[in-house]
Amino acid sequence: MNDSRSFSPQEIADALRDRIRTGDLKAGDRLPTQADLAEEFGVERGAVRQALRLLQEDGLLTNVSKGSPPRITEPAAASDEPQPTMVGLAPRLCEAFEKPDARIDAACLTAESLMLAVGESLRLIHEDRVRPASINVRVLLPSREITLAFPVPVDGRHDDDPAHRRWLAMRNAQAQVLQHNLLALRATHGMDVKVTFRALPFTPPMKLYLLNGEEALLGYYMLTREEEYDSQPLDMYDVLGSQSLLFSFLRQAGERDAAFVEQSQKWFDALWETITTDLTLS
Repeated sequence: MNDSRSFSPQEIADALRDRIRTGDLKAGDRLPTQADLAEEFGVERGAVRQALRLLQEDGLLTNVSKGSPPRITEPAAASDEPQPTMVGLAPRLCEAFEKPDARIDAACLTAESLMLAVGESLRLIHEDRVRPASINVRVLLPSREITLAFPVPVDGRHDDDPAHRRWLAMRNAQAQVLQHNLLALRATHGMDVKVTFRALPFTPPMKLYLLNGEEALLGYYMLTREEEYDSQPLDMYDVLGSQSLLFSFLRQAGERDAAFVEQSQKWFDALWETITTDLTLS
């Protein structure tokens, strides 16, 4: 590859990434030395070091330093079997809050699962076992103005819809608790915390959690029929969100998972910036 033109660090990284993808460089293999790579691509070692840092940021290399050549990262172990939301979400949030700048994006029917699952992370912060410098939480929830697909009375929608009133009360109360508990970290720990909500113009058929842009957790809402609520008769179709199985996709687990995480983040960002509206918790 040593020809008359000069390769940029990005081009060098892309070439090495292709070798990893095609198997020319396998997990556990050492890369050629920086000197050898610099000679091959006809560049200074500084350009090679920048390229290696790009690959390290993508999770493809380990031990990038001035010492021995780095190795190709072993594939991430397959994530655990799908778990119910209330089992799988809390420990993953704890890992996300270990980052200096924790970023959590969520699209869901209510904030119930997120509100409950974040409690363990808050406990670790209050015990000074975890201390992110900043926390940015963005949540997409259905608008109160739309006709929800669920929950919905079995006999059809009507003006005085108890299923919709119940959902709206839960949506607002749970989101307010989540917001209050996180924003309290500003006063107790001096953290830079931001919690914002946007209103979706549709009923989400699944829940999605994006953690630091590194992991996507996806769970499908499964419809069920309920015949009472708070010991009162209320025949409706609803979902048990806390029992939804969460499927984990890790950016470092391979190209397929990395593409899913990337596309999920783009999907969320596009909704946030386009067709969603300000959400008032009242």
